[in-house]
Amino acid sequence: MSKDFSSYQKKVISRYYDNRDQIDETRLGELVTNLYLAKPGSKQMEKLWVSAQETMERLKVPESRIAHVMSKKDAAILAEVVKELTAGTLKRSST
Repeated sequence: MSKDFSSYQKKVISRYYDNRDQIDETRLGELVTNLYLAKPGSKQMEKLWVSAQETMERLKVPESRIAHVMSKKDAAILAEVVKELTAGTLKRSST
């Protein structure tokens, strides 16, 4: 089933993908907040960590850094990643 988009819809979709990095950086910051507020060991917390990993992969955070964050599962470490992304000091992987 093929969907033809109107020119307006195409522009909206284009702007979304043009700003995807900023959207993902904001999303990662929101995930940090939600992780601090989530009940330890809950299903919600596990889902938040999965979402954080996927978002970091989209943002091209180096695999070693993602592995470190995911092994510790500490919101403070994830917050440092967000801080570095926002400041532009985190070197992103080229793949």
